[in-house]
Amino acid sequence: MQLKIDNEQLAEAFFTDTHLIGIVAPVKNYQFVWHVNQSMGYQFRINNSMEIGLVKKNRQYFFSIYEYNVPGLFLSHYLYHNHFDGEYLLPEFRHLDFLWMIKGEDVSENDITVLLQAIRKLPYVQLVNEMSNEKIKNKQHLIF
Repeated sequence: MQLKIDNEQLAEAFFTDTHLIGIVAPVKNYQFVWHVNQSMGYQFRINNSMEIGLVKKNRQYFFSIYEYNVPGLFLSHYLYHNHFDGEYLLPEFRHLDFLWMIKGEDVSENDITVLLQAIRKLPYVQLVNEMSNEKIKNKQHLIF
């Protein structure tokens, strides 16, 4: 008997209770995170154990993930850097520099709207939009 991992089911379970925001901000990831932390009061830190490694064209690519857990809530924020050395974590969204995922407790639409407005005010940010999980072809690339 052969066991097979159902990536669709895995992705569906992972994306339960998540919101995803796409961000265009052509700046180094550490600079963007610094502005988020300074301007918005978050405490994002890089989580090297979550880093996503992909092999494409016989080369390895590493996509960093920054994490912030909201104190007292079952709610986490993750910032993915969408590109590394000419490759993309989500190739279907090449124009995006960062992906911001909110995962955990239910977040209201008003909370999302307030977050989108705050991100838009950050230096270097050119575009911010909420993304639906259904439009992402390579969901498994976001699973850590």
